[in-house]
Parts: sequence; structure tokens; C-alpha cells
Amino acid sequence: MDGRDAATDLELLRAHVAGDRDAFAALFHRHRDRLWAVALRTLGDREEAADALQDALLSAHRAAARFRGDSAVTTWLHRIVVNACLDRIRRRQAHPTVPLPDGNRTDGSGTGGVEPAAPVQDHDTALVVRAALAALPVEQRAALVLVDVQGYPVAEVARILGVAEGTVKSRCARGRARLAVLLGHLRPASTRPGRVDPDVPDVTAGNPRPAEGVGSGSVRIRQDANQEET
Repeated sequence: MDGRDAATDLELLRAHVAGDRDAFAALFHRHRDRLWAVALRTLGDREEAADALQDALLSAHRAAARFRGDSAVTTWLHRIVVNACLDRIRRRQAHPTVPLPDGNRTDGSGTGGVEPAAPVQDHDTALVVRAALAALPVEQRAALVLVDVQGYPVAEVARILGVAEGTVKSRCARGRARLAVLLGHLRPASTRPGRVDPDVPDVTAGNPRPAEGVGSGSVRIRQDANQEET
């Protein structure tokens, strides 16, 4: 087993700072899937997400020596990725559009890949959901992606976003309320068991404890990592 596999995130980051050329790559490879998922779901567009992730990793690579250890390395990495995504969203707000994945990108970029084909009805519904997410204010979208889609605890999301836990809860609540209105016409379909598309929120009355996705408030967004992030 490669010694880097047994190293902690902090040890890998310190090794990178000390001059180990492969340490940062090992660190990124360890957390690539979740970082990619955050970027993709925050931006809603595979190409923009790949660019944002690349920007974030370059920033992290250069700023590693300034990491003070006040938070976990993963928290630090996620914060940089989220900030890169939010910067892109704010830059394009002057010309708002609804970015939609093309579902067949095969440029060999190494991030993501071909999205699985879905029935036309499910695919159309997923596009409506992504458009609704894109319509949310950026702060609410980031909080919902991290809490409801990725399943991070509120306390961890607060550290990633650099805000109080109450602020995260408030942003999530407001975002869920907006989604409930925007996606109200999906309510009957949301009660069907065994749906194929992982991007469609369930509109629920309770706050169930999830297994992989996170249910909370009036809207629950479930993810299938194997379909979306790989």
C-alpha cells in the first residue's frame, strides 16, 4: 500500500508544502468525487463546474502554505470550491441564464463523464428542478446543495461557508420554501416510490432522517453519487 494512502489529509497537505510533488494530487484524488458533486450541483453545468473545480484546486495548491489548521482540510477544500462556484455565479448574473447539462459530454476531461440516459419525462423534470435551483439566490443555493443534496451537517456547512449555524438554517429554510413554490406542480409525482432520477426533490410534510441524501423541511433532494458525480 502506498504510504500516502495511510497519511491523513493534514499530513498530505504538509508534505505538499514541504515539496512532495505527488502529495496534493493524492489529497485531491481522495476527495475528488465530493468536491466535483458540490461544484456540479451548485453551478448546474458540467463545463462550468469543471472550470470552477480547476480554479479552486489551483487556488488551494498555491495557498496550502497559508493553511492554519483552524478547520479540517476537507472543510478548507470545500470552502475554496464553493467560493469558486459562487464567484462564477455572481459574474454571470448580469446575463442570467439557466445552464443545463448536455448529458453527453465526452471530452475526456476526467471530471464527470457521460450522464446516464433517463426517460424523457424524468429528464424533463430534472431540468425543471435544476432550473429552480438556479433561480435561487446564490447563498440559499449553496446552503441547500451542501445540506440537502450532499448531506453535510449544518455545523460543517457553517464552517465551509464561514457563517453562523443559524444563518445556514435560515438560508435552507428560505430556499426550501422557494423550491416548494417553484416545484409545487411536481408534488403528485414526488410521492411515487422507486423513481429513477435522483435530481427530483421530494416535497414532504416531515423531516425524515435520510440514509444518503438529506431530507429536511418541505423539500428533500436525494442524490445518487454513482449517477451524477462519476
